[in-house]
Amino acid sequence: MLKLNKISLASIGLFVGGILFVVGFWAYAKGNSTLNLIGFFYGFPILLGGFAFKSSEVKPVPVVVSLSDEVLNLRKAQETSTQKQLRQDVTRYRYGIKAHLDEVLEKLGMSPTDEERPILVGIYEEISQAEETKGAYSLVLRFRSPLMDIATWQQKQDKLTRFFGPGIVAVVAELENKEFDLRLISEIPAVIGA
Repeated sequence: MLKLNKISLASIGLFVGGILFVVGFWAYAKGNSTLNLIGFFYGFPILLGGFAFKSSEVKPVPVVVSLSDEVLNLRKAQETSTQKQLRQDVTRYRYGIKAHLDEVLEKLGMSPTDEERPILVGIYEEISQAEETKGAYSLVLRFRSPLMDIATWQQKQDKLTRFFGPGIVAVVAELENKEFDLRLISEIPAVIGA
């Protein structure tokens, strides 16, 4: 099934605008003024729009672990509106932003400069295995953060929980190669503390 949020508007604009523009040139060479006007007056602006979109395009973040049926069923039962919105936003093309979650990281004080900002490099969903949240739905955001250490991430953990809450516990884990997993775990009373 074709999902519209997985299609780049920039690529569509470049393709359609490019075809119309080439048809306009061809029509000009053949002396067909009607087709020439259509090609130039519609093709050129669409082509320019495609270039503009392409220059501000942020590609979808890849899913690094495929989704199992068990996790999908748990998502349907426990996913919060914040988790859903976040998952949908980072897995589609975005325009006019520097990077995925750039404003969020800035508000949390984790993006003093563009070079220091952690980069979202992947996303996946899992069933939490931590003692306090065992069995809860977890949306995991994987960041590459070469200029920010684990101590900085851990200092922001409570702030991350408050920012993404209510109903979410944020847990940070360090991986290899200066990568960090930010787990946004559903805080379901029936599961947590059971």
